[in-house]
Amino acid sequence: MPSHYDIIIIGAGPGGYETAAGAASRGLKVMLVEREALGGTCLNHGCIPTKCLCSAAEKIVEIKHAGDFGVKAELVSADYAVAVRRAADVMTELRDGIAGLLDCVDMVTGEASITDGPAVAVNGERYTADKIIIATGSKPAKLRCKGVEEAIDSNEFLKLEHLPGRLTIVGGGVIGLEFASIAAAYGSEVTVLEYCTEILPNFDADIAKRLRSYLGRRGIEIVTGAEVTEIKADKSVVYTRKGKEKSVDGDMVLSAVGRRPVIPNGCEAAGIALDRRGFIVTDEAMQTSVAGIYAIGDVNGRCLLAHAASAQGRIVLGEKPRLDIMPSVVFTIPECASVSKASDSTASVKLPYGANGKALASGQADGLLKIEYEPSTGIVTGCHVVGAHAADLVAVVSVAISSSMTMRQLAAEIIFAHPTLSELIAQAAASI
Repeated sequence: MPSHYDIIIIGAGPGGYETAAGAASRGLKVMLVEREALGGTCLNHGCIPTKCLCSAAEKIVEIKHAGDFGVKAELVSADYAVAVRRAADVMTELRDGIAGLLDCVDMVTGEASITDGPAVAVNGERYTADKIIIATGSKPAKLRCKGVEEAIDSNEFLKLEHLPGRLTIVGGGVIGLEFASIAAAYGSEVTVLEYCTEILPNFDADIAKRLRSYLGRRGIEIVTGAEVTEIKADKSVVYTRKGKEKSVDGDMVLSAVGRRPVIPNGCEAAGIALDRRGFIVTDEAMQTSVAGIYAIGDVNGRCLLAHAASAQGRIVLGEKPRLDIMPSVVFTIPECASVSKASDSTASVKLPYGANGKALASGQADGLLKIEYEPSTGIVTGCHVVGAHAADLVAVVSVAISSSMTMRQLAAEIIFAHPTLSELIAQAAASI
């Protein structure tokens, strides 16, 4: 292998491998270093296995409501171990696909470190490059309380082949709520303890509130404003709420309190600056405080989403994706999705799924769509949805936002097929 490359990328998650493939397609000489498996956290410990299990859970919920359509499904049973094995098969298939994308990339398996030069050291060899990209992702954050060793994290949860009868989840963010939906569908008694006053603290408040109601109807107990102080050996969790100490009994405790960056060895010695949270500081070009070294994805803390990492990698390669319009999705049952761009002033219009023919016909009337716009110009600035196919609806509005479309244009110029959930967008836009 050569000792100098155009680009060396550390980390083969979505940001790393997509950037590597994109750079190689431009004729650049690329090395990609990964210490574990292709696909990084997203494919092996996050997005993909979780979404496989979410899909399995959705099917269980659909079957439970099949009676509303005159379909009897009394003999149906759900085997969680089978769903886990299917997820493993999907992961293997996707890793094989990624390997095919990297035919023109030099792959190195090992632990990479940043050294003087700047350069990358791995397996006792030293390599230099015109650009070094750190794409090492993140890992589960540790819950800070007495008895924290009694809890498992999301990585460990995904290795389970059997779910507990009673599951307590500390953290009502994206990760915690997705696992809550999965476990509840398979019959676990689920309690979610969230420190903030509402679940999904970074989501639109109307959507979060509506989702909390839907999850509650599915039997998931959600306690907000709960500060966990201790996890006991019997898996009971002690917490305080409004100044009073309470506890919840369970058979397993899952800690889902966020993510922390994985920083390669040598960064501090090389002079790469970190922020107060421990993430790598980058400028708008994703360059670190050291010239020629870049950081993309979770490790820079800008936006902990796989597609954000990929978009940031494209910036390093000279492209100009709109990072200010970044959709996010939560694959709960029902799912949530959101996208917005900054605006000095916004107004909004909300429309329930029950106003849509397709939603009623398909038994998917639980949902809410909210569109935001500038009052003075009518330009669309955001979309927040809880309900079936929320991600797809938000994707449509993302295009409208990036095109600076007005609510009037969205309602009058775009033709949405009938009957579809997408008509909710036109209905909402036409209501102002």
